[in-house]
Amino acid sequence: MLPIADFLARADALEQEAAAAFAAVQDPSSLADARNAYLGRTHSARAALKEMLGAVAGADKPVAGRRYNEVQQRLDGLFDEAQARVRATSAAAPGIDASLPARRVWQGTVHPVSQVIDEIAEIFRELGFTIALGPEVESPWYNFTALNFPADHPAMDLHDTLYLDTPGVLLRTHTSPVQVRTLQQYAPPVRVLAPGNVFRRDFFDATHAPAFMQLEGLAVDEGISFADLKATLTHFVRRFYGPAVPVRFGPSYFPFTEPSAQMDVRIDLQDGKGERWMEIMGCGLVHPAVLESAGIDTERYSGWAFGMGPARIAMSRHGIPDIRSFYDSDIRFLEQFA
Repeated sequence: MLPIADFLARADALEQEAAAAFAAVQDPSSLADARNAYLGRTHSARAALKEMLGAVAGADKPVAGRRYNEVQQRLDGLFDEAQARVRATSAAAPGIDASLPARRVWQGTVHPVSQVIDEIAEIFRELGFTIALGPEVESPWYNFTALNFPADHPAMDLHDTLYLDTPGVLLRTHTSPVQVRTLQQYAPPVRVLAPGNVFRRDFFDATHAPAFMQLEGLAVDEGISFADLKATLTHFVRRFYGPAVPVRFGPSYFPFTEPSAQMDVRIDLQDGKGERWMEIMGCGLVHPAVLESAGIDTERYSGWAFGMGPARIAMSRHGIPDIRSFYDSDIRFLEQFA
């Protein structure tokens, strides 16, 4: 059995040693050393004193226990004081201004192509258009046949279209199938804007991508003419590029429109070559065969449609020479459009 006098003497000595040790603490490292030496659960001065408490005779246990609790509270207090002192010293250290705001957390932003789609959609929403979506995995009937493609059209070949292993299934090559699906579901008048991903067997170069976004517009109603098409698209260009931007329409060909046209704008592509004409979309009056495929009475209704690539529109607006920049996920490039 341990005499009570020996236990009390060790308790007094421990308090004095701990007070000196915690008073010498100057930084987080020395604070951690003092805590481990005196407050650790094992192999510390407090743990050793607890073992001595167990060796005290039973009659002296109440006195020894009270003294042990006093020492334990004293050690905790010494640690708290030393910790507060270290924190105060660190906050006031030269070169550190604790009042400065924290480093700003990096936040993502909308992709520049998505920004263009949103802006175009807002312009057409003001004209009464709504958003229409369709599946990216399509059947040849919706992707080609219903859109008046002849059976031997080269776009249907394997070198242009991505066919899946399942027979009669492909990845859509344009968003035009949404036209047919919309007209099958809703009776005219119809005014929709159809954004979405499309897929083609194109080489990935400065102006082409095998997977890209396309934006399609469709209007079907009684008495619609080419004049409506020109007026609507001219309004869009003047809203998007500026009120003074020249526009022109030239003849073109698409199986699903007749007559067909391409729309050009005269803008500065910011490449040092000045203003020049640039094609931004194809358009035309919806071919009667397409309307009939959707079950629309062509004697009563007519319509017009257009299609554009938002990535190329973004390139023309921001002077970006290579479409691959939109696919690189380079933060240094994308944060310019935040």
